[in-house]
Amino acid sequence: MGKLREPLNDIYGNNCALPLALEAMGERWSFMILRAAFNGVHHFEEFQQELGIARNILSNRLSKLVDHGIMAREVMAEDRRKVQYQLTQKGIELLPAMIALRQWGEKWGAGVPSTPVLVDTRDEQPIGPVTITAHDGRSLAYGELVWKHRSELQPLGQARVRMAAVAAE
Repeated sequence: MGKLREPLNDIYGNNCALPLALEAMGERWSFMILRAAFNGVHHFEEFQQELGIARNILSNRLSKLVDHGIMAREVMAEDRRKVQYQLTQKGIELLPAMIALRQWGEKWGAGVPSTPVLVDTRDEQPIGPVTITAHDGRSLAYGELVWKHRSELQPLGQARVRMAAVAAE
């Protein structure tokens, strides 16, 4: 993927956000809790029952998700002993990553499509594969990607002129 590479020893997320994302989500139970939340589970007891997870692990993971702003914890007004967990916008924006992992698992793990199937509300047809897209919506393959330092980025027209000049030489 070109000469420039990511700083692979950056485990604290100074130049790459992947370590920060893994700190927040990089554990199986966190993903399973998130999946349950996307499926309408909101209460500690529901998470525990649906997932079959130990109470101490569930408590720890929910706290971590709340600390990272992925879920919000709200004490119920009608019963102060009950707590509800809701996905925040930050949590909702993890949905494409969750779908990409599920689709990858269907292809390389299970080998068959999962059920139920996620569909769009308008046409009620299955969603398409999660892909890497260019700025203009084109799907990109691995071979079409290269790392660039942010300072090297140019406006679209200038980059095309430069590429045409290189090709002409």
